[in-house]
Amino acid sequence: MKCYLKQRRMEKYLTQKELAELSGISRSQINRIEKGHASKVYVETALILAKILQCKVEDIFSLDE
Repeated sequence: MKCYLKQRRMEKYLTQKELAELSGISRSQINRIEKGHASKVYVETALILAKILQCKVEDIFSLDE
């Protein structure tokens, strides 16, 4: 799975800390997701991130490698 979280976050001019504060997801978890080190990402987490970044979940996570 390819992750575009960092690109989407940067398009909104947000730091990891700011995204964490807006989403309620820890900065360390956002960092792990961006680096591909998160073992799994819950649907709820993906939906929250997509809402904050004003995009679809598919814009953040893609099955295309």
